[in-house]
Amino acid sequence: MTMTATTPISPSGVANSEARAVLMTRLAIIGTVLLLWEAMAQSGLLYKDVVPSLVRILRELGLILLDRRFYADLGVTAGEVALATLIGGGAGILTGMALGRSRFLAQAYEPFLHYLGPTPKIIFFPILIMWFGVGPGSKVAMGALSCFFPVAISVAGGMREIDKVLIRVGLSFRLTSLQMVSKIYLPAMRAPVINGIRIGLGVAIIGTLLAETKLANQGLGYAVIQTYATFNMPKMYALLLIVFMLAVGINVWLGRYTELRTVKA
Repeated sequence: MTMTATTPISPSGVANSEARAVLMTRLAIIGTVLLLWEAMAQSGLLYKDVVPSLVRILRELGLILLDRRFYADLGVTAGEVALATLIGGGAGILTGMALGRSRFLAQAYEPFLHYLGPTPKIIFFPILIMWFGVGPGSKVAMGALSCFFPVAISVAGGMREIDKVLIRVGLSFRLTSLQMVSKIYLPAMRAPVINGIRIGLGVAIIGTLLAETKLANQGLGYAVIQTYATFNMPKMYALLLIVFMLAVGINVWLGRYTELRTVKA
C-alpha cells in the first residue's frame, strides 16, 4: 500500500479562498441584477422610461457629475447629514451610557426606545417644521431624530457587555465620570458605538433626504423629487445611484476603521 502525502492548507489560504468566493458571489449578484434591469428596460412591458436602460442612466450620471448645481446640492445634504449624525449620535451615546449604567433607568426608559425606534420618523416632521422652521434646521432635526435611536440602543447594550473588572479598576483609581467615559467605557465598547453610528448614519441619510423631498429648495432630496416631478427617470435613477454609492462608501470605511481599531487593540 502506498501512502500519498497531502499538503495542509494554511488558515490564510482558506481565508483568501473564502474571500475570493464571497467577492465572486457579490459580483454575480450585481451582474444578475443589472442584466435583469436591462432586460426589463428592453422588454417594453412597463411604461416608457419607468425602467430606463443602463446606458441612459450612465449618460445622465456623467452629466450630473459635470453639473455645478449637483455639487451645491451635495454640499447642502452632506452638511445636514453630518450635523444630524453629530447631534443624534452624540445624544444617543450619552443616553445609551446612562441606560447601560443604571438598571432603574433601563427598566423605566429603554422600552420607549424600542417602541419609538421602528416608528417612521416622518410623522414627526410637521412638528419639527413648527419648532425649527422650513430651512435646514428641520432637515437636521429629522436626521438627528432618526440617528438617535439605533445609536442609543446599541450603546446601551454595549455598556452591559463591558468587563466588570475594567470598571472596578477605573473606580479603584478614583477616575472621574469624564475619565471613566474616555478611558474605560468608550474604548471597551468601540465596536458597539461604531456599529450604532453606522446604522444611525444610514437612517440619518434617509431621514434627511426624505425631509428634503417634502419641503426644500436645495439638497439631493430636492433634486431627486424635481426629476420625478418632470418625469426625468434616467436622471432620477442616476441621482439615487450616487446617493447609494456614497452611503456604501462611508459604511465600508467605517467598517474598515472598526476592524483596524479592533486589531490594534
